[in-house]
Amino acid sequence: MIVAVVLIAVLMLGWELGLNYFYPQPDPVVQEAKETADNEAPGADDPAKVKHTREGGLTDPDQIALEQADLDQSLGSKDRVRIDSPEVLGSINPVGARIDDITLKTHRQTVEKDSGPVRLYSPQGTPAQQFAQFGFVGDNVKLPTPDTVWQTEGGPLSPDSPVTLSWNNGEGLTFRIRFEIDEYYMITATQTVANTGDTDVSVRPFGLINRTSNTASVDTWTVHSGPIGAFDGSVEFGNDYDDLAEKRIVSGAGKADWIGFTDIYWLSALVPQKGATTSSDFRSLGDNTYRADVIYDAVSVPAGKQVSRTTQLFAGAKESRVLDMYEETGITNFGLSIDWGWFRWFEKPIFWLLLQLFDLVGNFGVAIILLTVIVRGLMFPIAQRQFASMAQMKAVQPKMKALQERYKDDKQQLQKKMMELYREEKVNPLAGCLPMFLQIPVFFALYKVLMLAIEMRHQPFALWIRDLSAPDPLHFLNLFGLLDFNPPGFLAIGILALLLGVTMWLQFKLNPAQMDPAQQQIFMLMPWFMMFIMAPFAAGLLIYWITSNLLTIGQQQLLYSRHPQLKAQAMEETKAKLKADLAAENEAKKGKSGAKG
Repeated sequence: MIVAVVLIAVLMLGWELGLNYFYPQPDPVVQEAKETADNEAPGADDPAKVKHTREGGLTDPDQIALEQADLDQSLGSKDRVRIDSPEVLGSINPVGARIDDITLKTHRQTVEKDSGPVRLYSPQGTPAQQFAQFGFVGDNVKLPTPDTVWQTEGGPLSPDSPVTLSWNNGEGLTFRIRFEIDEYYMITATQTVANTGDTDVSVRPFGLINRTSNTASVDTWTVHSGPIGAFDGSVEFGNDYDDLAEKRIVSGAGKADWIGFTDIYWLSALVPQKGATTSSDFRSLGDNTYRADVIYDAVSVPAGKQVSRTTQLFAGAKESRVLDMYEETGITNFGLSIDWGWFRWFEKPIFWLLLQLFDLVGNFGVAIILLTVIVRGLMFPIAQRQFASMAQMKAVQPKMKALQERYKDDKQQLQKKMMELYREEKVNPLAGCLPMFLQIPVFFALYKVLMLAIEMRHQPFALWIRDLSAPDPLHFLNLFGLLDFNPPGFLAIGILALLLGVTMWLQFKLNPAQMDPAQQQIFMLMPWFMMFIMAPFAAGLLIYWITSNLLTIGQQQLLYSRHPQLKAQAMEETKAKLKADLAAENEAKKGKSGAKG
């Protein structure tokens, strides 16, 4: 165990140093936009030089400034059709029928209240480009192109006001795209071809999402970022942007229920019309640009008739309640666009309970504390059995020591006799570990909830804790922000990490001394190793663990009062240990005095 703990510390140190060496943090000061293309940030399209963050977005100061300059120019056109719904603000570009301007009204860029709304879509050619486009492909037909200027009718696009784009090819075909939006993040695009000519025609409607990976959030083994889709009811997380760049084209394993790209908190996905036959693929377009598309099979439009296909576009925040609502309307497994993982059967109830507690008290930090109280309350009967087992273990210790003395040279026989003793005395030596093992799934579920649930994003607790999903922002090494540097993650010891170490140490101190001195050493060192390891984790997770430690200490005090023999024996062992240490120290002093004489 000592070797394992040391290796974990080395891994944490090596990982942090490696990240800082290969991916140095950008200067947080945003510089002025450069006036010429020659002065753009070097290596912007080199994935090795792009710094990805937990939430995603541009990080290079020059690219951020260039993005703002491009937006001022691109979004200044009066021909754009405004989008104004309860959750979404933006515009539609009539050139190419692109939805390329979307910001999310109720989600801020940072924890600062004046940081402005999160921008999800940006026009083509901007450093943070991401957009959706709808159109038609076919043979021997004059079709709209990416440069076609569509005629607009209606607007602004809102839940009560649809918008229609139309274009006449001058050869008897009129193409129309009718956009509707609901009160959340779903836009419905109905593509219609009306044939007023004398002959039948065949066309293929399509929808696509185009984005750069330069703004992607970090893809890790616990949280997926990149291509995502549900095919024949199964959600696929297997490929990231690097995989797609290598393979060039990746097709879903079956019929697409929905397809798109995900970040930790944001999703952009196309939902094809139910019952329609489509081909759906992810494509790498080069220069860190990628596409997800839905192309319908060719539809025949007889003379004098019209044919329509309806595609839904989700562009917004991965709010669990909203995603589940869309799933209930028929979008298969849409709620699983949140990467809950294999243990979602346990994580989602924890998340549900946390939301109920939040609705009750109005503070997620307090809700986490109440959740901890509930978990510890449910485990209290097990803790009682744990202490009863400890009492039994103490009762058999004299017999155990006799066995150890008798079979000290025969380890195999010693193990056999110990097991026989456990059976005779009806003692379970592992009973004391059960509460800890039962807490592991709760701890992991809360970890995933804090990592994934956008409901936790920017949620304050009290005082300096303004975002429970982020690490403690105040650190001892930089004098709580007075010094202008950020220590490496595992050295970013703040008040919460220190409280975690202290409460864990107090908890171990209340336990009876271990028979094995090496084991006792590990128990005394473990709190301080865990303090360093847990320092970079979300503040909400540390609040859970600190509260759990405090409740455990309270439980131990209560149970010691019910099992006074344990407390008395623990005190006797402590006195005996102090006496032995003092005797050893005196012997050492005598030895030194004799050597000098």
